[in-house]
Amino acid sequence: VNNEKKNIIFPIIYKERMDFLVIEIQNLTKRFGNKVALDNVSFTVNKGEILGFLGPNGAGKSTTMNIITGYISSTEGTVKIDGHDILLEPIEAKKKIGYLPEQPPLYMDMTVDEYLSFVYEIKGCKLDKASHLDEIKEVVKIKDVEKRKIKNLSKGYKQRVGLAQALIGNPDVLILDEPTVGLDPKQIIEMRNLIKELGKDRTVILSSHIMQEISAVCERVIIINKGKIVASDTPENLSRRFSETNSVIARIEGDSFQVLDTINNIPEVTSAKIYSKKDDGVCDYLIESNTDIRRALFFEMAKINCPIIMLRSNELSLEEIFLTVTNDNAAAEQAQNPEGQAEGQAEELSGELEEGQKEQVNPGLSNNEKGEDNDESGI
Repeated sequence: VNNEKKNIIFPIIYKERMDFLVIEIQNLTKRFGNKVALDNVSFTVNKGEILGFLGPNGAGKSTTMNIITGYISSTEGTVKIDGHDILLEPIEAKKKIGYLPEQPPLYMDMTVDEYLSFVYEIKGCKLDKASHLDEIKEVVKIKDVEKRKIKNLSKGYKQRVGLAQALIGNPDVLILDEPTVGLDPKQIIEMRNLIKELGKDRTVILSSHIMQEISAVCERVIIINKGKIVASDTPENLSRRFSETNSVIARIEGDSFQVLDTINNIPEVTSAKIYSKKDDGVCDYLIESNTDIRRALFFEMAKINCPIIMLRSNELSLEEIFLTVTNDNAAAEQAQNPEGQAEGQAEELSGELEEGQKEQVNPGLSNNEKGEDNDESGI
């Protein structure tokens, strides 16, 4: 494994057991003519894991998810869902999947009950219809709007109805593409909590541009850029690995000159400076060191009677890591390919192809007509 900080795919911190693997993707490549949308992508997702799938626009996220769901085929490589190849055993594989695209596939002139009943029938679900649909409506909290037409629902309720259709048949795998797009902060929190709850007994792939959402919900993150995986690990490990030094921010009360002089005399400290000034006599200090200096800092501040009010790690956020790996790789790709737009164009072609296939394969579920939201509050 290349141990350079940049352009590195970090190993997962736990060993993957074959009996726990639900999604297996090997050497996935997708070309549209001479445009490469995905370039030899491989990863696995374990049973009960919530995986965050990140990337800039045109990176290949939607193409990957559409291949996993069997919506489009790959040029090379394989996708297995619970051991079933999506191309060789499409019916068995798709029975395991619930998919919520960025635009929920809703019939706006149907009521919620009519729509869910319709989806139940076309999926060929064998579970008891009444009890199964009632259970799903309770889980996603749409019981109170079951008799209303979908076009009259708020954006949040429409997202919940879209999630409800993905849950019909109790799939082992949920693939959610931007499930919180267009929601207000309260609705986003409620949707996050719902995804966490659903992830307790299902495998979830969550795609989002909201880094806080991924950090709050996902156990592991994959970042894709220009059709290639550029980072894969837990958010915590990525943060530690991309931070060049041990860095902490300490809020300390006392004379700033004395505090700085004392901190700089700690042997392990490489630099210290005032990060921001708070109340009178209180400052935040940014301290960088070669090792963990929290204990040494505590004892040294105690010696000069300067209390530490707050102490926290200053590791990189997921957003900063995302910008680092995507910007670095974008620059490298631009140097090698002056045109620089091939993969983005391929992703756009993928979107156009998807729209065409929606009309042919499943025109009902691909209806993206946008109804007018009413003033109903909440999700």
